[in-house]
Amino acid sequence: MTLEPLLNAAIAIQIHVAAVVPAAILGAYLLAWPKGTPRHRLLGKIWMVLMVVTALSSFFIHQINLVYGFSPIHLLSVLVLAGSWRAVLAARRHDIRTHRRIVSGMYFGGIVVAGLATLLPGRLMYAVTFSGNSWLALALLGLVTAAIGAAIGFRPRRSRVA
Repeated sequence: MTLEPLLNAAIAIQIHVAAVVPAAILGAYLLAWPKGTPRHRLLGKIWMVLMVVTALSSFFIHQINLVYGFSPIHLLSVLVLAGSWRAVLAARRHDIRTHRRIVSGMYFGGIVVAGLATLLPGRLMYAVTFSGNSWLALALLGLVTAAIGAAIGFRPRRSRVA
């Protein structure tokens, strides 16, 4: 694993990665822990800003050029921007079911699926992750995947007050 390809990448890519990595970790935490608390609302606002920065920065990345410099991933960015707006409105209306559906879709579609696509051969994050010590990169990828899976799968028990 080496950060050299990322450090030599365009500033838009660096901003994109700097926003999406904490969004992935914070999103897993938010999905796993209790909802509706002041902490959830504060961290949710931070997560939403990170997602908007991630989506906006993608419009300056044109490595896959299908139509005038844009690719299907840019459509996902439009969906994330629209979803962000809709998720905030749903939360303000106390429409928690809609809010949960939109935010879950943004996380799993916008971070998990899109993130896995960045690990395909020929992509920048493939070069970052799998160049140099490949076994170390695979171990790190496995640990991150396990941590996110554990965070999503682990639900803290609420104590019952008698």
